[in-house]
Amino acid sequence: MTIEPVTELGSGGALRLPRARLVPLSAPPASYTAAVERYLTGAGIAKSSARIYRISLTTWGWMLTGEPAPTGPARRGAKPPVFPVAAIDDLALPEVLAELAAARADEMDADTVNRELSIARKAIGWWQRQGWIEGDPTIGIERRPAPPDRTKALAENQITALWRLDVALREKTQWKMLYESAARADEVLCLNVEDLCPQDKRGRITAKGGATEWIHWQSGTAQLLPRLIARRTRGPLFLTDRKAPAGTPTLDACPETGRARLSYRRAEEIFEENTRLLANPLASPDAIEDLNGWTLHRLRHSALTHDAEDDTSTPMLLARSRHASVRSLERYARPGVDSVARHVAERDPAARRRT
Repeated sequence: MTIEPVTELGSGGALRLPRARLVPLSAPPASYTAAVERYLTGAGIAKSSARIYRISLTTWGWMLTGEPAPTGPARRGAKPPVFPVAAIDDLALPEVLAELAAARADEMDADTVNRELSIARKAIGWWQRQGWIEGDPTIGIERRPAPPDRTKALAENQITALWRLDVALREKTQWKMLYESAARADEVLCLNVEDLCPQDKRGRITAKGGATEWIHWQSGTAQLLPRLIARRTRGPLFLTDRKAPAGTPTLDACPETGRARLSYRRAEEIFEENTRLLANPLASPDAIEDLNGWTLHRLRHSALTHDAEDDTSTPMLLARSRHASVRSLERYARPGVDSVARHVAERDPAARRRT
């Protein structure tokens, strides 16, 4: 946004003092949806993060029109409302938005709510700097306290059970790569075949902030990759089972098979559905539809926790996790349930007497 002085003639032809007029840096887009796309490209959001940003901003699209965002099955296929980005400056919106955000926060976990709020505020700040809007209707909406979850790291026997599941080659390879590399799920799903160096067991990814970095895997992934690639030389590594629909971006379609890149949402759904009984070992298989499975992020969390338990040095953990600070690493470098159980068992007086 620039400030342009405007000189006006007063009564009798006298010159008035210049006043400031706000001039947008560029013409505002025709709709909120278009403004979201302009933000994702103009603000330099990494490709690996753009999917999550788009989903969050679509959710806010409903609330910015005074409607609750659909959740659960109702969200799939729901069309977001069409409205101009300038509608965000409606003076009545902040109060309505606060009520909608509070209601959503009661239904969702604190981490999701806080992430969505942070993404919305970044986008709104960028639109303000373009001169498309003036206000921020999220002012007054507070972040929700998120109690730490000490159970995110899976136990080693749970990881072993995961490898025994009867799933497709795509899922076996993806899950192995996530655990062995300790990479973020969105980074791995954005991999292309040409990004891989199979002989070195590593791949080039676009990390948070747009930096190009390497992830490294082990023999489990290395043995599965040739079968998954099947002589392809380019295109997305992880593909859907069907042909890419019309309008799919070129970067997200395989030029050799015509299939589309597997989305984060679908990959998360498949993992959650297949791990429901592992996450609820005492539950009846008949109740599987009412159970909740694991999230893909827990593979990264587990890998880093198991590394820490094996006395991996802090510099190496930082390199593996690609965190910028030790503080960010603290939630991973914590002994897991197996490690604590061994510690307690080794100090059991009865066990000592038997030995």
